[in-house]
Amino acid sequence: MEFTLQEAGYRVLTAPDGTSGLRQFEEQKPALVITDIQMPGLSGYDVLTRVKELSPETLVLVITAFGTVEKAVEAMKLGAYDYLTKPFGREELRLTVEKALSFRGLKEENLRLKEQISHQADFSRLVGTSDKMQHVFDLVRRVAPTEANVLITGESGTGKELIAQAIHRSSERHAGPFVAVNCAAIPADLLESELFGHVKGAFTGAIKDRKGKFEQANGGTLFLDEVGDMPLDLQPKLLRALQEREIEPVGEGIPRKVDVRVVAATNQDLEAAIAEGNFREDLFYRLSVIPVELPPLRARREDIPLLARHFLGKYAGNVAITLSEEVLKRLCDYDWPGNVRELENTMERLTILRRSNTIDEEDLPAKICAIQRSRHAVLHLPDEGYSLEQLEKEAVEEALRRNDWNQTRAAAFLQIPRHTLIYRIEKYGITREK
Repeated sequence: MEFTLQEAGYRVLTAPDGTSGLRQFEEQKPALVITDIQMPGLSGYDVLTRVKELSPETLVLVITAFGTVEKAVEAMKLGAYDYLTKPFGREELRLTVEKALSFRGLKEENLRLKEQISHQADFSRLVGTSDKMQHVFDLVRRVAPTEANVLITGESGTGKELIAQAIHRSSERHAGPFVAVNCAAIPADLLESELFGHVKGAFTGAIKDRKGKFEQANGGTLFLDEVGDMPLDLQPKLLRALQEREIEPVGEGIPRKVDVRVVAATNQDLEAAIAEGNFREDLFYRLSVIPVELPPLRARREDIPLLARHFLGKYAGNVAITLSEEVLKRLCDYDWPGNVRELENTMERLTILRRSNTIDEEDLPAKICAIQRSRHAVLHLPDEGYSLEQLEKEAVEEALRRNDWNQTRAAAFLQIPRHTLIYRIEKYGITREK
């Protein structure tokens, strides 16, 4: 048998009994095991059971004597792929092994294709055909298979957690947990315990040991939402967890190793926070190995009809609901300060409160109907003229308001460098409204 299989091009390991055979199996992890059933010491059943425990995907062929086929059937019930009945010829051996390994290859290919389809299905939850979103999707596809930390920036409601989930599901960690924590929603004095865990008696109310989010995400991805709101005194501990891949539960004093990929998100300007002393520069660079910036909805208006119909289908179920052309125009003209989240809420409300299966302008909220936007002109200057400096000041103020006074995004909105924007702010004495 060894000679026949080597002649057919296979690398073959041989063993005189089940015990030494299992030892070789654990060391070499072959793709196929061929074992007799009747052997001294460990039986073929014992070998089969142990192999399946160690490596469920490994195929096992059993050999049995003529007239004892019921033993082979029993082995099949235990997980054997096929059996050979003695005596058998060289050609039968080659064909049986070839068929078994071909089956294994098809099975692995099937699993790989299923994983690819699964990842694509998860990724398809992200809706957008605009150039800006296609750029984001391309970046996510390229960064997902890596272990690099990712910082997702963008206004509230732009879908930062959806992007984080897409990164996780398209990564090698997709089988592990995806654990999300909102750093702004947890009181500062409890956030350390929430992230790193604590031991019994560490503080008042710690009645038992508790794993933190880092340990809960072990082997998977930890999503730190609103990371810009993390207290300054906790930031060095997060930096250590990222650098050393270890955490120290509150009250324990002994570090624990963790295997976690961190994806963070914020709607704040972290560079401005660094300049103001509210965020550590070394932590910023550790988090933003790969920065991903999500555009606001008003910057990709061509996606609004697609998103509106997507959410309409989500909440309408099997009912066919359409949007009138005037409604679509109004939706596209509105600035959506709450971004995609606001659009989704609006479509859910329209689905519930509609007067018919065609949503018309009278179904829209008043604030959307009030928008009158010219598609050909941005300005409506008075006939008597207007100061260019005043016009520039108003443009800067409007850009800051639209971007929640985030200077980086306001500069991008005005298509100027950030330092130019800061110069204009200082020149005109612009301050944030209270």
